[in-house]
Amino acid sequence: MKKQLSDQGNWTIAGKSGKERCFLFLLIPVLTGLLFISSCENEIEKINSLSGTNVFPEVSGKNFEIIHSDSGRVKVRILAPELHKYDLAEQPYIEFPRGMKAYFYDDSLKIESVIEAGYVKYFQEEFLWEAKNNVEARNFKSGEQLNTEHLFWNQQKKTIYSNTNARIVTDEGTFYGEKGFEANQDLSKWKLKSSKGTVNVKNE
Repeated sequence: MKKQLSDQGNWTIAGKSGKERCFLFLLIPVLTGLLFISSCENEIEKINSLSGTNVFPEVSGKNFEIIHSDSGRVKVRILAPELHKYDLAEQPYIEFPRGMKAYFYDDSLKIESVIEAGYVKYFQEEFLWEAKNNVEARNFKSGEQLNTEHLFWNQQKKTIYSNTNARIVTDEGTFYGEKGFEANQDLSKWKLKSSKGTVNVKNE
């Protein structure tokens, strides 16, 4: 089965099992530069207000690999043990009930960061991902690591954020955001809300 939903940007979803393969293309505009979200709270409130639905998924399967490419280069690679796609829901979404792991690549096709979580939803019209349960993000170049229980990833703006407790570990120490954080998706820049932490002091 193949569906063309847009002609700008390219997401490919492939069922890796031999019995089922599905290729879908979704519109994900790619923006350059760092854009922090001024309306994080409004987006979170909107997602929280979405009611449940009894519709059945149009696509369902196990062991999926999702590739996002831009100008012929892989930008994001997602591995998910299970996927359900609800196109007929009031707010169309893709559900990853057993979580997923997302790898982000630089221009040299090297992995620069990764985000993983135990449960994930992708709201197609909002271009917004919601991750819950042991959410962790790591930047392999800087060694920085983020941990939280609830995280939003704005695919359009390349930002991640949360209003819940968050911890960021760096070479300089461990820092906590009691009211969440805002960061770009590779964790190269971030800020905590109501922050506190411990700074490592190097001996001379």
